[in-house]
Amino acid sequence: MRGPDGGTAPLSTDRGRLALVLLLATAVGVFTATVPLLRDWFDLRVYYGTVDAWVHHGGRIYDYRVPGTTYGFTYPPFAALGMLPLALVGLRTAIALGMLLNLAALAVVVGFLVGPALRRHGWFGLALTACLLPLFEPLRDTFSFGQVNLVLLALVLVDARLLSRGRGRWAGVGIGLAAAVKLTPALFIALLLLGRRWRAAGVATAVAAAATALAAWVAPDASRFYWTDALWDTARVGRLAYVSNQSVQGVLARLAAPGEPSRALWATAVLLVLCVWAWRTSRALTAEDWPAAFALTGLAACLVSPITWVHHLVWLLPSFAVLLRHRRLRIAAALYAVLCSSVVWLWFDDASGLDGFLGGNTYTWITLGLLLWLPLGEAVRTGPDRAAVTGAGAASPTLRGVGAGRLALRHPRRGRTRVTRRRREAPDPASSGPPDPNGTAQIRRADLGPP
Repeated sequence: MRGPDGGTAPLSTDRGRLALVLLLATAVGVFTATVPLLRDWFDLRVYYGTVDAWVHHGGRIYDYRVPGTTYGFTYPPFAALGMLPLALVGLRTAIALGMLLNLAALAVVVGFLVGPALRRHGWFGLALTACLLPLFEPLRDTFSFGQVNLVLLALVLVDARLLSRGRGRWAGVGIGLAAAVKLTPALFIALLLLGRRWRAAGVATAVAAAATALAAWVAPDASRFYWTDALWDTARVGRLAYVSNQSVQGVLARLAAPGEPSRALWATAVLLVLCVWAWRTSRALTAEDWPAAFALTGLAACLVSPITWVHHLVWLLPSFAVLLRHRRLRIAAALYAVLCSSVVWLWFDDASGLDGFLGGNTYTWITLGLLLWLPLGEAVRTGPDRAAVTGAGAASPTLRGVGAGRLALRHPRRGRTRVTRRRREAPDPASSGPPDPNGTAQIRRADLGPP
């Protein structure tokens, strides 16, 4: 690659790329050490304190409060059951294990969403991604709080991968476990039903019910209290009008502050969002675009949840993978930059007025905009990449070896296999190999499965 003066462009050499990566890593390090708020693993301290009080001091799961605060455990009892191993270690060890678990979950998420594209760019692509991810505020907060959302996202995407590879026997287990830990991922069961993945939907429902029943058997009093009282008490989670709440409910609460938002208005807004989600997801499924369907479901879940803190917005990551797959690079970069900016905190003290309505709800508007306008269907490919599979589409189809020049595609709804053949094309003069004796050129893969 040549620069404007005829010389070698800096990024065409490993030395130039390494210099750029080191510069970015330094800038990211300075940014994360000075600009963002560090949360001191607050949520992990809630998890640890709850389990420690339950196991070692005979306390009850929903009675524990972080010293000096009114905040305690807010997840279903099965989540506390899954966190029991924390009782075996000290707090510092628990923080270290939480960091490692989140790093592993992030690796799974990134690998599923953009792994093939990163592999094509080698170490340079991986290094750039490693520099850019810490800037994303939902990810920063997930690590800083010690949150579990990345783990839940990874579980959902594992199911998506199983479905895409035709291993539907175990598909649904991840979604069921995620729904048993937090209720929001239960919307993915509705996605499976909408896509007529009856077996996976049944497995997810059965796993969620079994996990809930197990928790009820182990901690019956806690289960009774959660499902009859704590679940309906949003004050246990935090103030609805708090600027970090970037859900539809958060928008309405800030408009109504200092009063309470109308429940009827919120229910109407949620119904409208779900209608839009069902409409757009049905279009994605008609186009056999499961990556977009999963992304739309993550967006809708964030909007309809009564409380969606900023760190919950890691569920937007699949939408960015869809934008990249469709080559909407400028849109993806602009939205990513806004979600790195912490802009909503400018209205931390006062979100009133038009500026508060627009700026204090910025992340909600991004989520809603993606729900309405996320591109659907097969990505348009141009140039030499026309036949290549990019990003999330790389993991979508289920391939069958059926001979040269043919591609078997397993239909995600009817379970059938169809064989397609492309017309004869002129051989690429730049290719060093002989022409295909069967008269078939490169095979074009459609995005039929989930990511």
